[in-house]
Amino acid sequence: MPALHFMSQGVKVSVSAGTRLLDAARQAGIAIEAPCDGTGTCGKCRIKIHAKDRRGWEESAHDLLTQFERDAGWALACQTTVHGDLQVEVEPPVTRELKILSDGQAVAVEIDSWVGKTFDEAAATTTVVFGGTPVFTEPGDTTHSLYGLAVDIGTTTLVVSLFDLRDGREMAVTSSLNPQTRYAQDVLSRIKLASKPEGLETLHGELITELNRQIAAAAAEAGISTGHIYEAVFSGNTTMMHLATRTDPASLGKYPYTPALRGGDHLRAHDIGLAISSRGIVYLPPIMSAYVGGDITSGILATSLAEQPGVVLFVDIGTNGEMVLAVDGELKATSTAAGPAFEGMNIACGMRASRGAVEMVSLSDAGVEVKTIGDSEAVGLCGSGLLDVVGELAAHGGVDKKGRFQTNGATRSQAWSNRWDAIDGKPVFRIAGPVYLSQKDVRQVQLAKAAIRSGIELLLQAHQLTASQVDRVLIAGSFGFHLRTASLIHLGLLSPEFGERVEFVGNTSKTGAQAFLLNRSRREFMREVVRQVNVVELANDPAFEKTFVQSLSF
Repeated sequence: MPALHFMSQGVKVSVSAGTRLLDAARQAGIAIEAPCDGTGTCGKCRIKIHAKDRRGWEESAHDLLTQFERDAGWALACQTTVHGDLQVEVEPPVTRELKILSDGQAVAVEIDSWVGKTFDEAAATTTVVFGGTPVFTEPGDTTHSLYGLAVDIGTTTLVVSLFDLRDGREMAVTSSLNPQTRYAQDVLSRIKLASKPEGLETLHGELITELNRQIAAAAAEAGISTGHIYEAVFSGNTTMMHLATRTDPASLGKYPYTPALRGGDHLRAHDIGLAISSRGIVYLPPIMSAYVGGDITSGILATSLAEQPGVVLFVDIGTNGEMVLAVDGELKATSTAAGPAFEGMNIACGMRASRGAVEMVSLSDAGVEVKTIGDSEAVGLCGSGLLDVVGELAAHGGVDKKGRFQTNGATRSQAWSNRWDAIDGKPVFRIAGPVYLSQKDVRQVQLAKAAIRSGIELLLQAHQLTASQVDRVLIAGSFGFHLRTASLIHLGLLSPEFGERVEFVGNTSKTGAQAFLLNRSRREFMREVVRQVNVVELANDPAFEKTFVQSLSF
């Protein structure tokens, strides 16, 4: 059996000939980031092989590495099989502080939580009450210790907020990367992985372990015991809710895409391993469909969308694009698979929104202005920077309407014309330092933005409305908060008519969860709202393909 030596970690393991390096690393307990779940599309699982005999390994054909990188011994772990003894170098993951948005527009609610307490002076015990029903008692007077959690479980990031349920005060907030991204970046990849029992256990276990770490950190910051946290509200898309509750998501990946859970109810925190009170509970907001989940329900609540007059469009931009159109409180919702490009995946220099990521690009007669997160040296390109640079090139003639680079002609007269270059004979646009944009990156943006624009257009058509009749456009989500309206319009992701009507409302998944946590009457109200939402399934719409093709243009 071939022997592998993972040099940086000092770990040796023997595997069968033909084993993928990615699987061998996992067998050895070494984490290699593979957000496409090893399908060979993201190019992030790079490893360096030190071997004099090239017959010891074999790599499948792909175009995610340059010839220079291959000559230097770099390969993709998911595309490389082992056939002889190898020494492998796996670079430890660079720990960078992620830029995660934990705030957003919030609705004012009366403090009336699901969990309450009453003290019996005669018995010297405190009764914990759930939904008006006494459930268990605690010794002594603990009425002063009554806490809950609003938890935003995003596909990419996690936010945990600790609240005092007596007065609604936010006591601590923690956030982190969702550890599931190491195994699969988008929801479709996670559904596929978690449709097998061992995959579900892995993804669920990784998530709960990280949530428990954050809960402990929040409790320590606030100076309270996790045993006095009695309820958590989980807000996330439908796939995330299945994984968080250890529910098989297989039905989400095949027609007719029926969720195995619908939300609007509680489960025991102990049953899913959540480290709060031993009798604690978890509330899941009601779910609209397989791809319009509880995070959008929370967004509707946080923005009072069902109570807004006029025409209001709510859009959550991410790996999935979910949108809700409200016409005097009547709601239609849909979703589109935008893919991981907005998260910096499948992009040549793509990365998440952390220190050193290019987050803003502006082109002008003076040249190129670039802003990075933390004002650090540029090391990659995150989603907002990606949309900025493509949008700016589209606005200034560097990219034509079909998305093709225009490296000659009018662009040569621009102050940034010297940014055009070539790698492996293919044109690229140099942004800053080692960071560049490729023609393939532009195509990824085209596909992602066309998916979202198509959903918006078809929702409007379902109401027989045009873009000019929309009064307000609410852009939600951590990613959306860092975007610029001009870039979205230059790209064609949003209609030019929206213009000044765009508002960035932030992380409404978290603030909606907060409202659910602090006011129990909002739960029944939103359950009824969700029952009345008309979910438009774009896969069944004969106009989708035509609209999508039209939306590819810049």
